[in-house]
Amino acid sequence: MSTIRTAWLAADGLTSVLEADLAWRGVTIDRWHGRLALSSSKPVYSPWALDIWLDPQVVEITSIRNAADTLRAIQRNWSLYTIDHFRRTALITDKLPPVKAAPLVFPTLPPTSPLGAWTLLDTNTLLFSARKTSPFVNGAPQFVENRTGPPSRAYLKLWEACTRLGRWPTPEERCYDLGATPGGWTWAIANLGAQVTAFDRAPLDPKVAAMPGVSFQQASAFGLEPEKLPAVDWMFSDIIAYPQRLLRLTQNWIASGNTDNIVLTVKFQGETDHEIVAAFEAIPGGSLAHLAHNKHELTFFWNKTAAAENRPTLAGTNLTQEDA
Repeated sequence: MSTIRTAWLAADGLTSVLEADLAWRGVTIDRWHGRLALSSSKPVYSPWALDIWLDPQVVEITSIRNAADTLRAIQRNWSLYTIDHFRRTALITDKLPPVKAAPLVFPTLPPTSPLGAWTLLDTNTLLFSARKTSPFVNGAPQFVENRTGPPSRAYLKLWEACTRLGRWPTPEERCYDLGATPGGWTWAIANLGAQVTAFDRAPLDPKVAAMPGVSFQQASAFGLEPEKLPAVDWMFSDIIAYPQRLLRLTQNWIASGNTDNIVLTVKFQGETDHEIVAAFEAIPGGSLAHLAHNKHELTFFWNKTAAAENRPTLAGTNLTQEDA
């Protein structure tokens, strides 16, 4: 096959979505290795990729030790993506320094140590990249979960979003949670000590509604006039709605000037709307990413300061000329 210049890792069940998005961006996939799309095209950011391998190299190996020595000669930390040759990859992994990938205790910053990625294309062919966009193994952070407090597992999505962002609400900050019911995101925000007002037409889970710092207003997220509400530090939303409505909602909140940060889930029903994805990406100061806890949806990040400086909010979503 032709030289591999980039590899994009799709989320489980979303290989066709990633392939369509890359085609939209002018990228042709030469072959798939499991969920890893291999291409001779230069690195292009796709929000549907859990991880992007920026500098792939293919090396023929003569033994398990030769494979491990090849990787160790470049850097210390390596993460494995594998779809077969499990015994052989396990033996190579045993000869590499261990990667500390214990579940994260939220809130915490993402790892900063360089982390490469590798796989075996066949018994004697090693594919690796010392540089990749995600600091997590296969782009998927793992958390120490709370299985008793939150009313749903949606809180993990907010934890991942804030971890990726490297920031989260602090006790002195005020937040809105639009379309909050049953209250997974409200629970996560309140647990950080921040003040949160939840909006929804249906009531919150009673345990969440009773938490310190939580207030509730029975209202539709789309019926709110953000310019008439008190300004807040954060606007969060994990509401189920058509992407076009979510785009207008986002634009209205940004235009109002009444929030400094936005974290919002863009959910797709049926086919992916690539034009809506492009519209979100065109918002100054915004970034889109597919989180490991997302389904057929993307998370939109926006920050007022980043918008003023004309840079993306989320690190790693703008591939530089050096990356290309």
